[in-house]
Order: sequence, then structure tokens, then C-alpha cells
Amino acid sequence: MMVGAVDLLDASILIVDDQQPNVLLLEQVLAEAGYTRVTSTTNPQEVRTLHRENCYDLIILDLQMPVMDGFEVMEGLKANAADSYLPVLVITAQPNHKLRALQAGAKDFISKPFDLVEVRTRIHNMLEVRLLYRQLEDYNKILEAAVKERTAELRESEARYRSLTELASDWYWEQDENGNFTKIFGPVLEMLGTQDDSGADTGSAWNRNEREELQARIAQREPFLDFVFSRVNADGSRQQFLVSGEPMFDRSCRFIGYRGIGVERNAHANENNIATVDDVLVP
Repeated sequence: MMVGAVDLLDASILIVDDQQPNVLLLEQVLAEAGYTRVTSTTNPQEVRTLHRENCYDLIILDLQMPVMDGFEVMEGLKANAADSYLPVLVITAQPNHKLRALQAGAKDFISKPFDLVEVRTRIHNMLEVRLLYRQLEDYNKILEAAVKERTAELRESEARYRSLTELASDWYWEQDENGNFTKIFGPVLEMLGTQDDSGADTGSAWNRNEREELQARIAQREPFLDFVFSRVNADGSRQQFLVSGEPMFDRSCRFIGYRGIGVERNAHANENNIATVDDVLVP
């Protein structure tokens, strides 16, 4: 990010000093330097309202003023600041006030009597930092809005995907690198022989050889297509399932798990009025 000369000279500046000659001198210095949006006040009690209305890029503030000094002005600015950055450049003839001013929130200081080269340099540097700070704030707001928009899109996409998956006859599942299920749509646990809908273990009903072969393929991180495995239920009926899966890897080619789909073979075939091998074999 960079601050252009046009943006710098177009920055809004407020001069606050109860001494009119000091105000006129600073206005002249700023005008000669090319700054175009300079206003001033000799009444420190107006500063809080003026800043709330105009949100100045820089406030050049005298510390020694009657009725309300510069420290009180800075406290008032903190109370209604639109952001966390207090753009105050203090003017002081008291060296022992410099540290106190910085602790009160001022970002820099100008010593009296004025060194005009120093005045121009400090004003330029402060404005550059201030405008960079604002650019960063604007960028963060844009980034935050983009993240929110993208998050909403992803949630909508996931909800749409979930809805379509739940409506489909196929069942979808994902596992992490340790074999733990991270996404499940449909009765996947029952289908994979992990448990039934009630949570009871059903492993003993499954064809052990088929299950071991499937587990071996997963252990080898191999893809598989329409792998058939079956189980015999307590009532003697037989169920067959078709499962397809593939390993997942991140951008650094690190294995992160499996994803796949499955369907009960008999139910799928019957829905489409297709005879299965079981239908043929059963007398």
C-alpha cells in the first residue's frame, strides 16, 4: 500500500491554538506546502464536535490553552473517536510535556518556537502514517465483507449439497486420516457395517472376507468402484451393498482421509424394477 501525493495534500487538517498568530503561521506553512483542506479554531471546546463531524486526518493541537488544555481535548477526542487511532500532533514549549502527551495518545509533537522545516516534515510523516492506517482499515473491511460473503456462499452450497444428497438414493460419507467419520449423509454406518440405526454393533452379520478386503484397500489408500459386500440378517435375509470410495489428499499431497458413496444393491435394483442375482437365485 502507498499514499499518493494527491491524497496526502487532500488530507483534512484541523489547527487548534488559542493564539491567532500561531494559527496564521501554521496555515501559511500548510498552504505553501500545497495542503488544500485546512481549517482552524481558537476554541478548544469545539474540537470534539468538529472532529466527530469531519473526522480529520490530522489535528495539530496546542497543549497550553486556557479554559481547556490540550490534554483535556485529547481525553474528549478519545470518548467519541470513530476509530482507535488518535491523529493528534501536539505543540508544546515544555519539554517535560512531551512524554505525557505521547502517553495521553498524541502520535508526535512539534516544539516551540517553530522550526518550519521540522513542522513540515512531522506533518507530512504523520499524515502518511494516518492515511496508510486508513487504507489498512478499509482493506480489512473489504476483506471481512468478502469473507462473510464467501462464508455465506459456502454455507448455502453445503446446505444445497446436503439437501440433494439426502434426496438421492446414494449415501455419502467422509473419513479423516484416522478412519473417523467426519461427514455422513444417509445410513452410512449401517451400510458400512459399523452399527445399525440404534447404535448396536452388527459386524458379526457381515461377510468377513469382503469386509477385510475392503479394509485392506482403504489401508492401502486405494480407490475402489462398486465394491460389493453383503451380510445375512437375523431373519435369514441377505443384503448387498455397493460402495465406491477414493482417498483424499491436500495440496501438499498429504493423505487426509476417504470419501465415497454407497447404495443398497437390492433396494436400488428393486426401485428400478431390475432383477438382481439374488432374485434369480431365490426360488
